[in-house]
Amino acid sequence: MKERVTLTLDQGILKLVDKKVDGFNIKNRSHAVELLISKALKAHIPKKAIILVGGTGTRLRPLTYEIPKALLPIHGKTLTEHLFDLFKKYDVNETVMAVGYLREKIIDYFGDGSKFGMKVKYVEEKEPLGTAGPIKLAKEMLKDTFIVSNGDELKDIDIEEMYKVHKENNALVTIALTTVEDPSQYGVARLSGSRILEFVEKPKKEDAPSKLINSGFYIVEPEVIDMIPDGFTMLEKDIFPKLAEQGKLYGYPFSGQWFDTGNIERYDKAIKEWKDLV
Repeated sequence: MKERVTLTLDQGILKLVDKKVDGFNIKNRSHAVELLISKALKAHIPKKAIILVGGTGTRLRPLTYEIPKALLPIHGKTLTEHLFDLFKKYDVNETVMAVGYLREKIIDYFGDGSKFGMKVKYVEEKEPLGTAGPIKLAKEMLKDTFIVSNGDELKDIDIEEMYKVHKENNALVTIALTTVEDPSQYGVARLSGSRILEFVEKPKKEDAPSKLINSGFYIVEPEVIDMIPDGFTMLEKDIFPKLAEQGKLYGYPFSGQWFDTGNIERYDKAIKEWKDLV
């Protein structure tokens, strides 16, 4: 809901405001003022993120027999610290880490997050809960729009732009979509405009509806948490199809870096090719 207000501004400031208006991304003076105030108050980004780091990393054995995926090194930092770099770039300084396997090592390493410039809290999976179950555990910490990120991927996404698209579409979930040359090993998005109709799981390359795949990074509205049942639940199989049917699931294609480190081969590729954000 919006409310009309009257502002008195210096003419010089108004001229600077008017230069922001392009008639497309910024439609008029009122829209420009709203965006500038929103940015100044940091209302243009989600305030919190939840990182899913509870998995056992079976495809990364023997590395993960004693080291949880969250602590695997890339260029002298853990995987999770590279996610922190992305979040801090957009002033997202509060995270919840959903931990399970070897959770004591993760909690001991990150603590309250202060030595990494973050505020970190934890929810603990006593048993595997999938990609949605841990979010429900964190319900009391996620009262406003929030980010969900898989913990075993490296990514460079314009969170500010993605959030703007999310709000303009009135979406309940927006999925960051990355492009791959061969989508046959992934869930591939079928879209109508930016609305996601469905994901086609591991299609033949020639039958794929697009080359856009789920990058494991989402902007989510808190009411989605009420859709998650207790116990093991997958966002991809149990929640996203329902949102697609409601017309509330959208995609945000991005061109920044993305590396899946889920197996030894991909982890090796990330070490060689990932360009650090800071």
